[in-house]
Parts: sequence; structure tokens; C-alpha cells
Amino acid sequence: MSDLMTYVYGVTRADDALAERLTALEGVVGAPVHLVPDGNGLALVASSVPAEDFREEVLRRRLEDLDWLSAVARAHHGVVEAVAAYTTVLPLRLATVYLDDTRAREVLDQGRELFTDRLARLSGHVEWGVKVYVDPSAAPTPPPAPADAQLSPGRSYLRGRRQQQRHRDTAHQAAQRAAEGIEAAGRAYASERARHRVQQGALAEAAGENVVNDAYLVPLEQGEAFQAEVRRAADGLAGVRVEITGPWAPYSFAMGPEETGEAAGAGP
Repeated sequence: MSDLMTYVYGVTRADDALAERLTALEGVVGAPVHLVPDGNGLALVASSVPAEDFREEVLRRRLEDLDWLSAVARAHHGVVEAVAAYTTVLPLRLATVYLDDTRAREVLDQGRELFTDRLARLSGHVEWGVKVYVDPSAAPTPPPAPADAQLSPGRSYLRGRRQQQRHRDTAHQAAQRAAEGIEAAGRAYASERARHRVQQGALAEAAGENVVNDAYLVPLEQGEAFQAEVRRAADGLAGVRVEITGPWAPYSFAMGPEETGEAAGAGP
């Protein structure tokens, strides 16, 4: 049994200049990066990695080691982004591993038609992430209602609670208006949209409640206009914050729109 296995980052078009560029990259576990061409115009971006770290039974345990997993994820992402800066790449799932280059090439050959179609769909596009947060505490607090001597302490407390709830409701309504404006921007500028779960718990590092977590596939030349329109959607909305990240390699659109989300122009 070989001491090495083939770790795959993504699918791209075979290119001698790209192959030369990859020689300067360092992939997962510090491994060199190379192309595995299929001889018909496509290629896998890959590294030869130690089998002792990536065999199925070992990998299963390794994926529970958060430090190891984070290091692999950073290296994987770095390689994909480096390729995306040069050409179109179809990112593959983290820790996609094959027995060797020959087996990896067989898988590429089996999916050639699908991979070719998806590369054509992603060509000339990048991914932008858009999150909407609602934070009522960041919005101006309305002045308290005048004290009413006829109200009991209990009723006065309930009146204050109702006022707080109205304040929260107003912020959420503003966030909904922002979300609608962002969807309109997506219909105008993006080819596709992918909806992700909102971030909660340990994943929710930013202030406020995450109420929208979407990704948009946007033509390269439309990126600035898309960002401007997204920001405009939240202008003047108290308690609402929009976060835009990117441009990224199109991770959210590696699968077809029917599998990952919806066409941006189709609406909700």
C-alpha cells in the first residue's frame, strides 16, 4: 500500500501556466500542489498527502481535532482562492481524498460532462456573502411613556415591557425591509443566490441577531454595483447592519442551483 494519497481541492481547466504557478503553493499539511489533468481539458488541483493522516479510519478521528481541522481548512481555502485568482475553479468539499492520482483521474473522467457544465456556469463570476443583523440596542430608544400615578407597579412594568417589544418589532421590520432590498439587488446583478442557515450560538460572533445569511454569484464586472446596491438597502434603517464579504471562489455554487439554493432572478 502506498504511503501517499491524493487530496483534491477542486476542478479547473488544464493549463500549463497554472501548473507552473501551483509549484509555489503550499497545500494541506505543507504538501506541494499540482494538477492532475484528464487529457481532455480538465484537471484536478491536488496534493499528495501522507496516507497515515488521511486514510478513512484515521481521517474520521482527525476531523474531530479542531486545531487540525482548522489548519486543513485554512490551507484548503488558500489553495482554492489562489487558483480562483487566476482562473475559474469548482471548489470541492474539504478533505476529499482518493487512493492516488489514477483513481482521482478516473473520478474526474466519470464526471467530465457535469464538471464542464459547472465550470462554464461559474466562469467570470465570484461569490459575495451577505449577512443581515438586527440589533435593537443599536437603534435609538424611544422616550419612556409619561408616568401614570394611577397605574400599579405591575401595570407600569407591563407597559414598559410592551414598549420594549414594540422597539424590537420595529427593528425586525426594518431588517425585513433591508432583506427585501438586498433580494432586489440580487435579482438585478446576480446570476444565482444560495441561502444558508443563519448563524447562531458559537458561530454567531458578530453583535446582533443574524437574520439573513445568503451568498450571491455575481459577474466580475458587476461586483461594485452589487455591493453599492446591497449597502443602499440598509441605509437609514436603525438597528440593522449589513455585512458583505468577498469576493470568494464560488463555494456555495459548486453544486447546481436546484441543489444549493435558487436562481437569484426567481425570487423567494
